[in-house]
Amino acid sequence: MDDLKRTVLFTWHKNNGARLVPFAGWEMPLQYPRGPIEEHHLVRRSAGLFDISHMGRFEVSGAGAAAFLEEIVTSRIGDLAEYGSRYGLLCREDGGVLDDVFVYRLPEGRFLVVVNASNREKDLAWIRRHIHAEAGAAEIRDISDETAMIALQGPRALELLASAAGGAASDPPERFFAASISLAGADCLVGRTGYTGEDGVEIFVPRDGAVTVWETLLGAGRAAGIEAGPVGLAARDSLRFEPGFALYGHELSEDVTPVEAGLMWACDLSKRFTGRDAVAARKAEGAERRLVTFVMEDRGVPREGYAVIDEEGAPAGRVVSGMFAPTLEVFAGNAYLRPDLAQAGKTFYIVIRDAKKKAVSRKRPLYVPVYRKERP
Repeated sequence: MDDLKRTVLFTWHKNNGARLVPFAGWEMPLQYPRGPIEEHHLVRRSAGLFDISHMGRFEVSGAGAAAFLEEIVTSRIGDLAEYGSRYGLLCREDGGVLDDVFVYRLPEGRFLVVVNASNREKDLAWIRRHIHAEAGAAEIRDISDETAMIALQGPRALELLASAAGGAASDPPERFFAASISLAGADCLVGRTGYTGEDGVEIFVPRDGAVTVWETLLGAGRAAGIEAGPVGLAARDSLRFEPGFALYGHELSEDVTPVEAGLMWACDLSKRFTGRDAVAARKAEGAERRLVTFVMEDRGVPREGYAVIDEEGAPAGRVVSGMFAPTLEVFAGNAYLRPDLAQAGKTFYIVIRDAKKKAVSRKRPLYVPVYRKERP
């Protein structure tokens, strides 16, 4: 694995018993000694730390930055308040999803665009090709290597952050907003966002301060009696799956449009963006397949790529994600299926080792994110 990239926290992971695996060109922790199921439950009941420094981070600046991002991101960017953030997609002209991104509006007309690790080089090249004079003066800079990114998630995450910051984060930003704070001597951007369905933050920290911030957060948890620990990729996958968050390369790809993926809520068709006409046309004509969440009724583990057949044995689609969902204690997955099987309660079969195993479609998400439960 000598050709794999390593985050600034790699040595910490190795010294603390992480099982390291290749992921998107990086050597990343899959799990720690407590195991992925316990890591999953830790985040649901208290607080977990994730090293997500492998993700790409681009800074877009200049007088035309907002107008440019409006043209390439499916969601509306121009109306973001300072320190506000929004989820969106980058689409090809034919509507295929190049990536899903988070965009933060920063002071001085700057924007931070967070992209998936596997798409960093592809996205950067695509964005640079689309910068043009008509969009106004805009510049993009890849700041991934000079920064690190840490997620702190769980019902006690904000309490832990406040303890670690010495009160500087006692008044956290609202959901989908960010704030600049000093943490362990490092100037950090802290966004109240996440990928687990729990409350929490994602912390952008200068590379040189990442290990100190990571250890300070863990130490603050011990000092304050807040249960906290590191979480690897395996639990991150089950934590994102239960609340229905897409993972690029599984639920999303260049062969999928936002219509099939159920992500039209992230597309503002009232404005122009790359791929807008194709997405609108697909919406009008109707998708030939839909993303469906299912739960296994028969014993079996659904895996990516497994075929799905209907009750008559006819081909119905293919699994794109499958796993054990610890919060619900069931084996479950996502599949792209014919529209007639997309309604909750439909029965179909996953072909596992040449045997058909019964599954039933469920209303998404299986786990309602905490911040949606708390809405009035």
